[in-house]
Amino acid sequence: MKPPFARLSSRRRRSVDGIARADRFGFLDLLTEATADIGTRPGRLSLTVAGTVLGIAALVATVGFSQTATDQIARQFDDASSTQIVVTPAKTSARGGTSVATARLPWDAADRVERLAGVEAAALLTKVDLGKGTISAVTVNDPSAPAMVSPALFAASAGLLDMVGGTIVTGRAFDDGHDRRGDRVALLGANASAKLGVGRIDTQPSIFIDGIAYAVIGIFDGVDTAGELLDAVVVPDGAARRDFGLRAPSDVRARIAVGTGPQLREQVPLTLSPDAPDNIDVGAPPGESDLRAGVQSDVGFVFVLLGVIVLLAGGLGIANVTMLSVMERVGEIGLRRALGATRRQIAGQFVVESIVIGMLGGLIGSSLGVFAVVGVSVAQGWTPVLDPLIAIGGAVLGALVGLIAGGIPARRAARIEPVDALRGG
Repeated sequence: MKPPFARLSSRRRRSVDGIARADRFGFLDLLTEATADIGTRPGRLSLTVAGTVLGIAALVATVGFSQTATDQIARQFDDASSTQIVVTPAKTSARGGTSVATARLPWDAADRVERLAGVEAAALLTKVDLGKGTISAVTVNDPSAPAMVSPALFAASAGLLDMVGGTIVTGRAFDDGHDRRGDRVALLGANASAKLGVGRIDTQPSIFIDGIAYAVIGIFDGVDTAGELLDAVVVPDGAARRDFGLRAPSDVRARIAVGTGPQLREQVPLTLSPDAPDNIDVGAPPGESDLRAGVQSDVGFVFVLLGVIVLLAGGLGIANVTMLSVMERVGEIGLRRALGATRRQIAGQFVVESIVIGMLGGLIGSSLGVFAVVGVSVAQGWTPVLDPLIAIGGAVLGALVGLIAGGIPARRAARIEPVDALRGG
């Protein structure tokens, strides 16, 4: 026959003679005690978790927007690389670490490339080095005037704007006739025109490139690629050859149909240099990825910093409310200590309560951050990108904040002596 105490609850067993008693306070009991007071005051609970919710939401949304923006930038560069090619002469390393071209592109390279199947438009584009020369809209050089950085100068063939997707704001673009004759005409990018103070062409304005007058016949904007042209002055190849000693074009840029890139990478070198195709390189257009990544990193850092500050405020809110809860429940703590609760059990109760509050704030904040990323992405027509571990990590981080915030109040609650608590309560 089993002894009588074997039939009693596992949480409390007494010996047969009633002298010894062993109380067991398990994790479920601790969790029940810790969460019993959380929902009794929903208003205070809402204010407590507000800081944690905002901090976690800001962190999750920042990381999500950063990942989504990175994906969008990558997609744009992938689209550009799949619909454009840049043809340049191959280069070899020379003494002093400089690169020397092994060949020259022919002046009719754009016409040759444009005849290939899959090429929609092609144009020559070369950056012209003026040395110490300047570009200005006035002929008089005033030494007392503040120094101004001149716009860049590019030489191009007639089909440039068609190739880069630019639009004429006012005036017109130069044509093959201007190129063949070497006419001194120029196109201004929108930013360069503002810098030079040339906003209209009906008065037949001129700019002076290294002291040579060029008539401005058009201003363009809205280029799809080669955004550096908006800050530059573009002149025909013929004029650059005559006035600035341009010997050969530096590259040929072409807009191609999607899927024709591998085929054209084999055909273009044979078209431009049949005897030595290895002297021609065909690749994707260069991008400003480093600059964009730097700006994106700086903006992301600022938002993460703001999220951390808000999260610290949320942690302080949890600590204050937990401390207030300790002060309000001194009598209860003393009674539990008198009934046999240990310091560890008292401290564990308030630590678990803080963890639950922090995790609750983390879950709500992570959800709001995810909804913000998805909502903005849908509104902008983007594809939302967010690592699931970030959302899960937000809830865990909220619990960690609760653990840290509840440490001091829990330690104070554990130090309360039963006699002092009951006498004061």
